[in-house]
Amino acid sequence: MLISHEVPKCLFKDSLEFNDYDYALVHLFDKDPEYLAFYKESVKQGRHVLLDNSIFELGEAYDNEQFAKWVQELKPTEYIVPDALEDAQRTMKQMEEWNRNYKDMPGKKIGVIQGKTPDELADCYVYMDQHADVDKIAISFDYSLYEEIVPHENKYMSWMLGRATMLANLLKAGVINTSKPHHLLGCGLPQEFALYRDYKWIESVDTSNPIVHGIKGIKYEHGGLQTKESIKLVDLLDTDITNEQLYNINHNVSYFRNYING
Repeated sequence: MLISHEVPKCLFKDSLEFNDYDYALVHLFDKDPEYLAFYKESVKQGRHVLLDNSIFELGEAYDNEQFAKWVQELKPTEYIVPDALEDAQRTMKQMEEWNRNYKDMPGKKIGVIQGKTPDELADCYVYMDQHADVDKIAISFDYSLYEEIVPHENKYMSWMLGRATMLANLLKAGVINTSKPHHLLGCGLPQEFALYRDYKWIESVDTSNPIVHGIKGIKYEHGGLQTKESIKLVDLLDTDITNEQLYNINHNVSYFRNYING
């Protein structure tokens, strides 16, 4: 599984050593020339770059027209088509609009499944797999339905076990296309990824979890974490990192990779 951890700008150079690919948030291109320059250089150097539509940071997907402009300018390895949080119908409609209006874009196309119920997610999955002409399918870490699938007093445990249960159920039902690569968006608790070691169809994951917790002075333990810092990496983008924080980050990055690889 390819791993990418979003980092503060002061760690851009360091991230080239521990990230398998580089994960970019498109809305930052508009206001941060240094951020944009890093990803343009990554593409120039032949690194794998994934361009996200920033829905997690903005609460709604970035504007289609502007997103298409940045896809054409950056020429990422792959990009996530704008979707709608927990809205299967709108997500599928947006994919239809994208396919109609933005053909022959550079890079591979990723479709995110959305929905409020297991059936809606399954329907959205089938659409993405069979009708949307996407190269990869992505699944988020924090759908609200996870708390219904696996009720738990700790919502982060519900998110972790909920995504794992949903994927297992879709696989058992024959919905998952194991010949198509998949991407896991984000992370509630890092130990979740030990559950996917046999899922060879999961090609990649992105999460700032090891970085954010390292900055906050929280080091992973063998059993993982029981809670999650709610701050987003984008709010720490200009943070300067101390030697102690860098030690924590490297510790967490190593542990995260061990959760995945054993």
